[in-house]
Amino acid sequence: MSARHRLIVGLDVPTVQEAERVVSTLGDSISFYKIGYQLAFAGGLEFARDLAMEGKQVFLDMKLLDIDNTVASAVENIARMGMTMLTLHAYPKAMAAAVKAAEGSGLCLLGVTVLTSMDKQDLSDAGYEYDPRTLVLKRAEQASMAGMGGVVCSAEEASAVRGIVGPKMAIVTPGIRPAGADKGDQKRVMTPADAIAAGSSHLVVARPIVKADEPKAAALAILAEMDEALAKQA
Repeated sequence: MSARHRLIVGLDVPTVQEAERVVSTLGDSISFYKIGYQLAFAGGLEFARDLAMEGKQVFLDMKLLDIDNTVASAVENIARMGMTMLTLHAYPKAMAAAVKAAEGSGLCLLGVTVLTSMDKQDLSDAGYEYDPRTLVLKRAEQASMAGMGGVVCSAEEASAVRGIVGPKMAIVTPGIRPAGADKGDQKRVMTPADAIAAGSSHLVVARPIVKADEPKAAALAILAEMDEALAKQA
């Protein structure tokens, strides 16, 4: 896959109208978009369907976690929407239910390992005995065993995760920041080139593109950096 099919632009904006402006500005340079909670609860689910109908790939970042039947029912409906990727928290029972519900749909299910905004102290405060890396690797292994399409982790763990899940599973990494960019609320970040070199298959970039003075120029610069990193792997 070229960088164009690996870069996912996060539409982390408050309204569908603003999301439409971003998509229009980026034009054909971007083919893959992420829609999360903020936009989903402002009419973003219908917008996600529209994007899919227009031939765009859509990553629906819902981070599902509930009882098995509820997860399965949600996955079935999301698959019917024509989505490309869907996240759920990487809990074994939830993943097993989702995988069964998505059979035959082509929907790529992603297990969220540890949020890139969390560090060791955050996990401890939440009651986990593991450090981020250990928990990420444990959940990556469980996602692989469950038959998931991929995992979400920080690029810092991508290389180790690739060793666990093998070459075929997607490794989707948020917390991507071009050199010199503000980290914002992210704690485990990496540049696009370094993330590709570490084994990430897809990069999620929101603020460095969406909030840039020239969003298309920012996106093209990241694509160029990714293509250069991919060429070194060839």
